[in-house]
Amino acid sequence: MAAEPTVDITVVIPSYNAAPYLDSTFDACAQALSRTTWRAEIVLVDDGSTDDTTEVVGRIAERLEVPVRLVTQPNSGRFLARWAGLGQATGRLVLLLDSRVLLTPDALRHVQETMAAEPGALVWNGHAITDPAAPLVGHFWEVPTHVFWGAYLGNPRPVTFGVDDFNRYPKGTGVFIAPRDVLVRACEEAWPEGDAALASDDTKVIRGIAAHVPIRLDPGFSAVYRPRTNARAFVGHSFGRGTFLVDSFGGTSVPWSVGLVGLALAPVVALAVLVWLAVAGVWSALGLVLALAVLAVLAPAGVAALRRCPPRGLLAYVLYLPVFVLPYWAGLLRGLVVHGRTLVRRPARVPGKATT
Repeated sequence: MAAEPTVDITVVIPSYNAAPYLDSTFDACAQALSRTTWRAEIVLVDDGSTDDTTEVVGRIAERLEVPVRLVTQPNSGRFLARWAGLGQATGRLVLLLDSRVLLTPDALRHVQETMAAEPGALVWNGHAITDPAAPLVGHFWEVPTHVFWGAYLGNPRPVTFGVDDFNRYPKGTGVFIAPRDVLVRACEEAWPEGDAALASDDTKVIRGIAAHVPIRLDPGFSAVYRPRTNARAFVGHSFGRGTFLVDSFGGTSVPWSVGLVGLALAPVVALAVLVWLAVAGVWSALGLVLALAVLAVLAPAGVAALRRCPPRGLLAYVLYLPVFVLPYWAGLLRGLVVHGRTLVRRPARVPGKATT
């Protein structure tokens, strides 16, 4: 007869050059775990960091009551970092937690109590809010999220979603709980083709889970997300987001595929029209087109405001939009080059090679 596992939940934290955040991330996680009866372990995967992550994790492991293991790998992106963590996890449940996310003290107790009352509530997507103390640039993404998911964000409440209403709710693997076998299967089904660092590390995985198991989104399972704190990091993040968008949604439907191509072509077409009008000397039409373009890019802020986006998010969007547009568009173009085949088909499953 096989022995029962000694760990109920494994926390998997992928980390890249996040050493300054780790002490507080671990402390918040340990506090949340202490309010449950779960036996726990924490696995941090150092994804090729060049800072003092190894030393910081060593010090944390010495003072924390929860067992901590460090796994190292060359820089390969969050998908493979999480996969490496899953390969080391011994718990029946796995909590995926980003290195800059702080669990609220009662988040895991709420999950455990709800699981006991509702045995079918096996998969949980965290309710994450942006750190109110973050620099202004860190609040930029609050406008896009409120445009797409304002119906929930403007009125957070426990909901359950599947693949049919998948796009109606915010989601991400920055704070996400599921049985280990469910996560392993979803990662295998979403296995990247080509460079894993350029592939979506969350949307495809969660969509694969939603096709089989309902996902609970609940403010009781909450966390605080601490975004990168300067414009340079914001530019790099925007570039990556543009690429991940194609891998996340290309080929999921004809409107999405057409929309992605249209989004890539729109700036080129708009610039061509502006140049033609300028050369033709049609200045009134040129002014009208410019005004319409400005209104088009600012319109999301208006929609987000109606959906209760915080004022700092609106201000960040208006101020940093000029910084965002070019990197995001460039990332989108890269995504179409790297993941363009997904616009007409979803890639076939490529099994993972790590030991599961």
